[in-house]
Amino acid sequence: MKTDNPETKSCPMMTTSSGRPVGDNQNSVTVGPRGPVLMEDYLLFEKMAQFNRERIPERVVHAKGAGAHGTFTVTGDITKYTSAKLFNTPGKTTQLLARFSTVAGEKGSADTARDPRGFSVKFYTEEGNWDMTGNNTPVFFVRDAIKFGDFIHSQKRVPATNLRSPTVMWDFWSLSPESLHQVTTLFSSRGTPDGFRHMHGFSSHTFSLINAKGERFYCKWHFLTMQGIKNLTAAQAEELAGTDPDYATRDLHDAIQRGEFPRWRLCVQIMPEAEAETYPIHPFDLTKVWPHKDYPLIEVGVMQLNANPKNYFNEVEQAAFSPVSVVPGMGFSPDKVLQARLVSYPDAHRYRLGTNFETLPVNRPVCPVHTYNRDGAMRSDENGGTAPNYEPNSFGGPIEDALYRERPYKVSGDVNRYDHHQGNDDFMQAGDLFRLMPPAEKKALIDNLAAHMKGIPEHIARRQIEHFAKADRAYGRGVAEALEINVAEAQLLLAP
Repeated sequence: MKTDNPETKSCPMMTTSSGRPVGDNQNSVTVGPRGPVLMEDYLLFEKMAQFNRERIPERVVHAKGAGAHGTFTVTGDITKYTSAKLFNTPGKTTQLLARFSTVAGEKGSADTARDPRGFSVKFYTEEGNWDMTGNNTPVFFVRDAIKFGDFIHSQKRVPATNLRSPTVMWDFWSLSPESLHQVTTLFSSRGTPDGFRHMHGFSSHTFSLINAKGERFYCKWHFLTMQGIKNLTAAQAEELAGTDPDYATRDLHDAIQRGEFPRWRLCVQIMPEAEAETYPIHPFDLTKVWPHKDYPLIEVGVMQLNANPKNYFNEVEQAAFSPVSVVPGMGFSPDKVLQARLVSYPDAHRYRLGTNFETLPVNRPVCPVHTYNRDGAMRSDENGGTAPNYEPNSFGGPIEDALYRERPYKVSGDVNRYDHHQGNDDFMQAGDLFRLMPPAEKKALIDNLAAHMKGIPEHIARRQIEHFAKADRAYGRGVAEALEINVAEAQLLLAP
């Protein structure tokens, strides 16, 4: 069966903005196939920097959102995994700000759109801010950040028409099989959660925890709603989009106003550093989950939201969350998308809010801050006063402390743009998810997919159906039949 688009036979050569020809637009430059991304990857950083500056003044993604203040209370003991002080005492509380959002829509879009939900939390700890920047899904559409801007462009408005296009969306997804796990989640019932209170949150990325002995553990964070999972049907979501487009924002605000404070149980999955080398599932792949049977959830504490913002602009719109913001006892991982976000998020905030965004009250740490950063637009504090603005100096300026040096980790391999599809199974976990669904959920998933794919070019639909079939033949057959596509040519769909 031919699935190639005949319109792509003759295409111009891709270049950078300066005209440099692009030899690989699919893979970042890394140290080995699982290693970290190099800063010499000019194409990756040009794409991210350009992407961050496409819209003003709202966020490029996650523009429509709601937030609230609250507390985190420690209920479990993870001190053998991390020296972070916010976890060191049962019953200890930390103030926080949470923001929930849709991803692709503009600020005036509907809260009930079929879309992932942002799930970000800023913990104001005694050692600085910890920002947990996640989503309501444990995986994402891409595993290499060099494709992030391309993915978001496929979900946004088409330049020619200024309309969103299912054809464009499915063209990208069908050409990016690594997206299948997230696509399956998105078009399931969890693609339209019933407000923000009834959904889980996930770090999605793999991060690090480092204990007092200097031992590293890789981890994934899970925020489990204590209100219970509730989702909207496609019909309910569509009706609410017309009658109450701010449904989720209103629901969160009104619940807190009534004193019905929403809570989430924070848990963590822990993987010893050595096991990351041999675990059969790539532990830093953003399109994969860690099975709970191998890495069970460990309870850490409870997050409660108990105060609405007094001024939305000051306390939510100006809030800036970044995965760079971790505290001692935490760290990162070689996750390619995370590595890029460490550069991209602060860059986006400097563009949207200004270089001094972290001095705004909502972003300011509660611990003392001593830097040599000076000047810049909208500087509203003492700007360092008469203190020196360079280091080292002889006049009592802040100095480094070797105790807080980042713990080293080993990397190996040749510097190259490694094909992220090589050796990766893009279909198994999506198929596992499909097979876990009860019959009614499978039917809802297939109906939602068929409704969205109806009318797209058949060669794109067939290409995507092959991905569904590789995950599970019943999955592929179900979508094909719902779209009334003859599947006789596709051998993958014939066997039961």
